Amino acid sequence: MLTTLVSLLAAQNLISGEMLTPSSDYLASIPQPAEIVAYAEKTGRSDRPLLGSKAALSIDLDTNQTLYLQNPDTPMPMASLTKMMTILLTLENHSLDDIVTVDSRATKVEPSKINLRAEEEITVRNLVKAALIKSANDAALALALYDVDNGQKNDVSLFVDKMNVRAKELGMTHTTFENPIGFDSEDPTKPHESTASDLAILARALYKHPFIQEIATTKSTTISSEEGDTHQLESTNELLNSYLPVLGLKTGTTDLAGECLISIVKTPTGNRILNVLLNSPARYQESKVLSEWVINNFTWI
Repeated sequence: MLTTLVSLLAAQNLISGEMLTPSSDYLASIPQPAEIVAYAEKTGRSDRPLLGSKAALSIDLDTNQTLYLQNPDTPMPMASLTKMMTILLTLENHSLDDIVTVDSRATKVEPSKINLRAEEEITVRNLVKAALIKSANDAALALALYDVDNGQKNDVSLFVDKMNVRAKELGMTHTTFENPIGFDSEDPTKPHESTASDLAILARALYKHPFIQEIATTKSTTISSEEGDTHQLESTNELLNSYLPVLGLKTGTTDLAGECLISIVKTPTGNRILNVLLNSPARYQESKVLSEWVINNFTWI
């Protein structure tokens, strides 16, 4: 029999005897009682996992219930986790079947790329695949420039403005975007940064799209342009090769951000757990450790 919602909210963050306080964005987005199927209850006795990540978070993707927090609201560089916002804006404003004529500026970006050529025509669908699966910088920039194409000389800063507006709409209160790719900011007065809490909000919004759920587990595939040029995509997410039932989602690495990873793991009970790791010394191993800790220490009632 379900306890009251108030009791659930009070109990959902009690982990190993510690009361963890989620951000107000999480509390505001807790589903109403009619939407709740099951909440996690901590039953295991093992200590909280020791993670080297500078920030970490784990939530139940379906109920937004907080399961683990470590510096969740500390802003820091986010690397290519940035591309989740680029992709989200693309999906919200364009059809997957739209055809993009690749801007020459997108072909010059380094290092991760699929070697798009200037004026190549390719669908939004295939560019989103490249940006998510391979984390291709040229694909992400091509999408951003396509979005702000108004028949004049495009300015990628217009797209960045849209990214920041959308972040505020989602409740990402500690996030500032400076580019659509994930490069570290060269200007300390204009940081490109986010938090584990904010990135969980973004990942949750992105993963609601059926197309993202469809492609997020792709290890390898080939995409083609309208002219017949082919581009091979190999996933950057090594966690897809693990023993865990991984459903996605996004990797990122830069000098300042370190190793970053957002993973979604399905538990034996069918619950989907979203983990965020920022600046980890070993993101894949730590994601496994965090996932196993959740699976072994919670039951869903």
